[in-house]
Amino acid sequence: MEALIGAARLSIVRTDITTLAVDAIVNAANPSLLGGGGVDGAIHRRAGPELLAECFTLGGCGVGDACITRGYGLPARHVIHAVGPVWEGGRANEAHLLRSAYQRSLALAHAHRLRSIAFPAISCGIHGYPHSPAASIAVNAVVDALPQASAVREVMFTALSDEIERALTMALRLIVDRPA
Repeated sequence: MEALIGAARLSIVRTDITTLAVDAIVNAANPSLLGGGGVDGAIHRRAGPELLAECFTLGGCGVGDACITRGYGLPARHVIHAVGPVWEGGRANEAHLLRSAYQRSLALAHAHRLRSIAFPAISCGIHGYPHSPAASIAVNAVVDALPQASAVREVMFTALSDEIERALTMALRLIVDRPA
């Protein structure tokens, strides 16, 4: 699915985020920034040891925040490391923190004059965030932040599973179909 939101094109793609030649891919990082499993591990493996070395100099990143590095061995020029929350049943401000991770990522892309960015489903893997609410937060956070991120012209939401792809598609369709 694809939609035009202001001057930016939003799309949902079924792909491995590490293969995308965009200005930045977003890493669903842990607070240490030193690699892990899932998307985080795949990005670190593909980027190579230089990414880990640069991440080490950053001293970590708080939950709900993001930081940027070079892409090294990735086709993407940069990696924006966004730290999403671990799902605790909605009792620990998870929705606010997840929204913040997406919006901080978009703000960094704008600050660095990046035109294209690709997001994974932050917190939906080992962090256990339910897919449908996470997709709704992701799409709404990005749409709400786009007016302040005018440099960004292309946003891709990537999915590795049918369930995440369906949740993202439904969330984007609700934005596109809502009355003005």
